[in-house]
Amino acid sequence: MPVNDPAFFGYGSLVNLATHAYADPRPTRLAGWRRVWRSTTLRDAAFLSVDPAPGVTLEGIAARVPGGDWLALDEREAAYTRIDISETLGLDCSAAVYRVSDRFTLSDPNGHMILRSYLDVVVQGYFRVFGPTGVTAFFDTTEGWQVGVLDDRAAPLYPRAQILSDMETAQVDHHLRRLSVPH
Repeated sequence: MPVNDPAFFGYGSLVNLATHAYADPRPTRLAGWRRVWRSTTLRDAAFLSVDPAPGVTLEGIAARVPGGDWLALDEREAAYTRIDISETLGLDCSAAVYRVSDRFTLSDPNGHMILRSYLDVVVQGYFRVFGPTGVTAFFDTTEGWQVGVLDDRAAPLYPRAQILSDMETAQVDHHLRRLSVPH
């Protein structure tokens, strides 16, 4: 992989390496951003996004985009705007993070719950890359849990749903209870 290929910073489902085949994924930290559950006009479920947040650091993965061909990733992240974070991320290449586009954001999150099948994918990725402490950090550096969780685990609505191990399922359930997330 050429060194000059750009990279993306994944902080949600892109941390789960089973959901994509981007090259050279590696654990990375991004300073100055916080995850947030965002309600949009695009669907009735919440999207995971990021907002600037001085003093907060997120764990995630950085992976290369071969030849700078962003088309497939931009399609996957169609609700998002790609933001240049090259100077912030500090890699040897240009880098971007995806943030839910302001044009789709709703000010009232009512009725836009978090899909458990999506949350399962995110937590599985964090558990496999960062272990239990990474899962705890994910929950602690994410805002907007008050929207609640729609339990679609038995019939997943998220198109890239994964089957979790008992340990991964326990991680999701433990942190939802710890944060008193409605479901």
